Amino acid sequence: MDKIQAVIDQIPDSGAFVGIIAFTFVLERLTRRTFNRFLRLSAIEITGDPTTYKFLGHVLTGLIYIVGFIIAGRELQVLRSVASSLLAGAGIAAVAIGFASQHALSNIISGFFIILFKPYRLGDRLNIRNQYFGTVEDITLRHTVLRDLENRRIVIPNSLMSNEIILNLDYHDSKICRYIEIGVAYETDLAKAKAVMADEIAKHPKYLDTRTNAQKEANEPLVLIRVQALGDYAVMLRGYAWVKDFNDGQAIYADLLENIKKRFEMEQIMIPMPPVMSKAIMQ
Repeated sequence: MDKIQAVIDQIPDSGAFVGIIAFTFVLERLTRRTFNRFLRLSAIEITGDPTTYKFLGHVLTGLIYIVGFIIAGRELQVLRSVASSLLAGAGIAAVAIGFASQHALSNIISGFFIILFKPYRLGDRLNIRNQYFGTVEDITLRHTVLRDLENRRIVIPNSLMSNEIILNLDYHDSKICRYIEIGVAYETDLAKAKAVMADEIAKHPKYLDTRTNAQKEANEPLVLIRVQALGDYAVMLRGYAWVKDFNDGQAIYADLLENIKKRFEMEQIMIPMPPVMSKAIMQ
């Protein structure tokens, strides 16, 4: 009877515990919706960089969960007694939890430093160790999420991102210069080949004229073409194609390789092949 009575006595506490947990989840959902709606309505005032605001949204929802679970735990007598016994006698568990929380806290602090100093922001394209490449999709309390070119997500702890050497393709200035390198035969008229390459690069719709007013007044060329190397069987020419960002760089590179090859064929400018390949084709 005593045990049954003890269970009956704890029913009100259990109801309060479940009610607070349910209210916590509902409050978190409503808060997130309200916050996201605020971001959408304030898109004009938020000058193109929602990184800080989105991170603050994660902080706010995290605090709601923490406060809610703490309040709920205080309502359940069983959890209070279990917590007391753990604090009194579970030294090894406390050490393990301490190490685990140390890593979690390190990620949270690193997240705050990322938001404060902004080595990267939402939408920036990052290259990490020449192994991971992607666009920053989210920065949470624990990790940074990148979306790669195949639409997969790369999840990296914030503590690792804080200590990593990162190539940010959009830091301050997103413009890039894409090298267009093509080899021509040694007997080629280099002035003619360079003029063809410059013309094809300049008329591409994604090409940017980055010359200053002083450079334009000095009649500096719109597109720079230089001899890059004297190879074993070809003279390597390099064209400098400026575009607004990495994506345009990928597009202009593919387009110009095709366009310049077609133009070289029209102008009878030969792109030599390695001797081994030439013999194989002749056979």
